[in-house]
Amino acid sequence: MVDLVAIGELLIDFTYHGISENGTRLFEQNPGGAPANVVCSASNLGLSTAFIGKVGRDMHGDYLRRVLEDKGVNTYGLISTDDVFTTLAFVELSESGERRFSFARKPGADTCLLESEVKYELAEDCRIFHFGSLSLTNEPSRSATIKAVKAAKKAGAIISYDPNYRAPLWKSENEAAEIMQSVLHFADVVKISEEEIGLVTGETSPGAAAESLFQKGISCAIVTLGSKGAYTAVKNASLTVPVLNPYVHVVDTTGAGDAFLGGFLYKLVRSGMNPIELSETQIRDFTEFANGVASLCIQRRGGIPSMPTICMVNDFLGQKENYYETQ
Repeated sequence: MVDLVAIGELLIDFTYHGISENGTRLFEQNPGGAPANVVCSASNLGLSTAFIGKVGRDMHGDYLRRVLEDKGVNTYGLISTDDVFTTLAFVELSESGERRFSFARKPGADTCLLESEVKYELAEDCRIFHFGSLSLTNEPSRSATIKAVKAAKKAGAIISYDPNYRAPLWKSENEAAEIMQSVLHFADVVKISEEEIGLVTGETSPGAAAESLFQKGISCAIVTLGSKGAYTAVKNASLTVPVLNPYVHVVDTTGAGDAFLGGFLYKLVRSGMNPIELSETQIRDFTEFANGVASLCIQRRGGIPSMPTICMVNDFLGQKENYYETQ
């Protein structure tokens, strides 16, 4: 049985990287895509992982397959096609490391995954099955994703969902909200960012958002709060866990939420527990660990390339006592 399987987008983030000697902008080729980031984060930490998705049979798709394999991710479920090109995202970074996206995806290979191409045996033999919202923006990947989620849930997997909102990929905010909310009832664990609270739940605060998600059957709700850490809630406990050091040097926030979620799911798998069973002590421990993974991620460029190893995370968290003693 595989620890974590994800379905969704695997793409190239062309990240702004300065000006050439000719005065033109340079973009660095970085492998990414939110679900792929999550499985690479978890794989780096020590989980067994697999990925289901679609890329073009082109230079970018071939490169992405190699990256996943180098990270130890099983690519049996990754389809290569001659029909469409690998999805590309161009990412501009502000001085603080925040991002602005422009997508080459009309269509991109990730949106063209067919139900018949999904390797359902992966979904049916994993501890956690993870998906995001970008594979829900278009058909046929929307139907393929939902069918895979249903198969995983029927087989007893814990379902993890990240309603990762990217405005340029939806016709309207209303459409995004409707579709992103339509699959919430499948999920056991949901992670949203602070900016997505209103869109996903219609609420204005992390606590109210969690209560709204509980009403839809979610067992564990997480709201990432950037430099303020994260709010995590289960039915009988909730708390905000600050980051260890809010003053780390931010290079690129791409993949930070995915790094966080990979870390949280790593701890969940290692615990052997169902999300509904978690105590306050456990959600504090899981969230503190996940914050550490994200804090290390943002200090490097790119999504997948910035995912830390378990040794890096343990070393970083080992600084906790020294850090708090100096405050």
